Amino acid sequence: MKILLLNGVNMNMLGKRDVNMYGSDTLQTLQQKVVDFAKTLGIQVECQQSNSEGTLVDILQQTTADAVVFNAGAYSHYSIALRDCIECMSVPVVEVHMTDIYQREPFRHVDVLKDVCVAQFLGKGVQSYLDAVAFLAKEQQ
Repeated sequence: MKILLLNGVNMNMLGKRDVNMYGSDTLQTLQQKVVDFAKTLGIQVECQQSNSEGTLVDILQQTTADAVVFNAGAYSHYSIALRDCIECMSVPVVEVHMTDIYQREPFRHVDVLKDVCVAQFLGKGVQSYLDAVAFLAKEQQ
C-alpha cells in the first residue's frame, strides 16, 4: 500500500508557529515520524506540502497512491475546490488536524472537507497522523 501524506497551507511553518499549540516538530520531523511508523506496517509514504490551493488540487488529482492522509490547514474551513476534488477521488482520503478544530475559535468549527473524507483524526498533534495511517492499514486488511 502507498499513502500520499499531503500537508496544506502553513504546515511548512511547524516548529516556528505557536509551539505551545502545534509542538516543536518541524514538518520534516513530522513526515519522518509518519514514514517510519508506516514502514512498520508495510506501507510506503510519499510526502508533499503546498501553500497553494490549486497546487493541492493538482497533487490530489494526479496521485497514484492507494489512499491519502491530508491536513489542508485553514483550507479545511472554506475550500470548496478541495472538497469537490476529494469528493470525486477514487481513493480514500483521511483528514487530519494537529489541534481539535472544534475546541478552537468558532470560525474553525466549519469543516467543508469532513463529509467527503472517510475519517477524521484531530487534536493529538503528530499522533493524529499516525492514527490516520493505522486506520488506513486496518481498512486495507
